[in-house]
Formats: sequence, structure tokens, C-alpha cells
Amino acid sequence: MNYVKFGNTGLEVSRICLGAMGFGDPNSGFHEWVLEEEESKKVIKKALDLGINFFDTANVYSYGASEQILGKALNEYANRDEIVVATKLFTTMKKDVPNSGGLSRKEIFHQIDASLKRLDMDYVDLYIIHRWDYNTPIEETMEALHDVVKAGKVRYIGASAMFAWQFAKAQAVAEKNGWTKFVSMQNHLNLLYREEEREMLPLCEDQKIAVTPYSPLASGRLTRDWTAQTKRFETDKMAQSKYDKTADQDRIIVERVAEIAEKRGVERVQVALAWLLQKGPVVAPIIGATKESHLTKAIPALDLILTEEEVHYLEEPYVPHVIVGHK
Repeated sequence: MNYVKFGNTGLEVSRICLGAMGFGDPNSGFHEWVLEEEESKKVIKKALDLGINFFDTANVYSYGASEQILGKALNEYANRDEIVVATKLFTTMKKDVPNSGGLSRKEIFHQIDASLKRLDMDYVDLYIIHRWDYNTPIEETMEALHDVVKAGKVRYIGASAMFAWQFAKAQAVAEKNGWTKFVSMQNHLNLLYREEEREMLPLCEDQKIAVTPYSPLASGRLTRDWTAQTKRFETDKMAQSKYDKTADQDRIIVERVAEIAEKRGVERVQVALAWLLQKGPVVAPIIGATKESHLTKAIPALDLILTEEEVHYLEEPYVPHVIVGHK
């Protein structure tokens, strides 16, 4: 496993992060394709055995069950000081209940304590705002995040899924007031969705922000034949909303990934990840593995270097997409 500095910090993370959205409770009303505890723990244990030290979850994943499963496994299999744990907040946890969701001071203080309790940990290494809150002043949010850092409950803070101007505004507010600034951006980036290359990636590269792309394999679409069907493919409404509308224009890219993989004698997942890892500010793509083999097949991507011609061949068919995830 390769380890790198996490943006402009002294923190070291593995170049692959294990995402925990696929661990939880199929009956929670979140995603029905997720793994339950025993199967989830096998994947988490495998990640640790492979040298992965970076783990990402969120309060909303299976409405807390993901945090519980991840925390239990990490507390059983790992030394807390040797791993990096990230969780997120924003999404409503209780429907039609006032003050549930968003990034108010009240909600941030409540949700960090709830997440720590579920994880059974004293602190998280990285606390991420899952979306931009259009209903709360950014000054309120940034001061509250600063306060949970100073309280020792959080080591670093990060952001996810927003416009570049919003991220820049948040950073400016924090710097103006002497508050903790974001050190990472978890954004939607893969061969089928490259809108982040326009503004966000150049901003992050200039400011030495660690980029940790989610959905690096387009929910598996980049790793299998176009006509292949899986339970997640058939039931994941979130993924369908991201990719179904652009299926026709994306198909050729998926076919080119397969073509290069065959020529190189490697797995398709390795080609898709190698393309992503050559992006300057990208530190660690978040792999939402639900099988041990998803990890073992992904690791060799760290040693795969695509030629300029191969990169151009993969990128050439791309056409602009509608922005997804920022609202």
C-alpha cells in the first residue's frame, strides 16, 4: 500500500479509502443492497490486511447502522491511533422533525456526539459537511466546526459536493475569523462525470486541498460489461439518478475502459482508478467495496501508469453533463 500526505496537513493516508455506504441495514429505508454486520466486517478486515488505513462513512448511511458496524469492526481489528476515520453530516436523520438535518450550530453539536457514540470513539479524524446548507449562514457553520475541533472531538474538517465558489467562500470566512479551514474535498469524479475538472479541481490543486472522489467507478458501471446486471444496479435509485440520463453518451467510455484493460491484461477497475489517481490533487478515491475481491482487484491500480495516448483515448468521448449532487 502507498501512503501520502493528506493535502496540506501532516496526516498520512492510504491512497485508497474504504467507503462504508455499503455497510448497514437493508431494512433501514436507505439502501436495500447494503451488507449486514458479519459480511461487512469481513470486507473491513480485508481492507486493514491490505494496508488501508483510511475509512469513510456518514451518519445518514443506513441511518447510523454504517457508523455502528464500521466502529465495531475497527475497534476490534485495528489500533485507533493507526487509522483515519471520516464521517459526515447534513442529511435529515428524522423526517418532518424540526432541527433535523442541515449545518446549524445545534445540529453540528448534536450530530458529532451521536456519530461518536455510534462509532464508539472519542474523536473522528475528519468531519465532513455532506452538502452545502442554503438555510444556515456559513459563518455559523464554520464557527461551530471550529469549536468541535477545539473541543477535541474532531481533528480535521472537510467538505463535499458543492460549487467551487461555495467552497472558496467557506474557506475565506474561516480564514477571516481565525477558524479551522477545510483540508479536503470529497466530490463526484470519475470517467463518466468530470464536471469537477472545470473549477473545483484547479481550486483544490492551488490551495493544496486533498481530493477524495466518491463514486470513482460510477457505481460499478466502469468495471463491468454494459449489459451486466447486479442487485445494486437494479435497486440503487441514487446511482440511477446520476447516470441513467447520460447512458447513451457514456457507453463508449465504458467500452474504451474495457478495451484498454484487455490490451494491458489488467482489470477494468484498475484502468478507471489509474486514470483518477493521475489527477494532481486526488489523494485517495473512496472505494465502496462490498466484496473482498473489490479491494484486491483495486489495489494494483496504484502501480498502473496510463500513457498520454491512453488517457486521451479515455477522455476524448466525454461531453458535458448536468451538475449532480450540489443541491
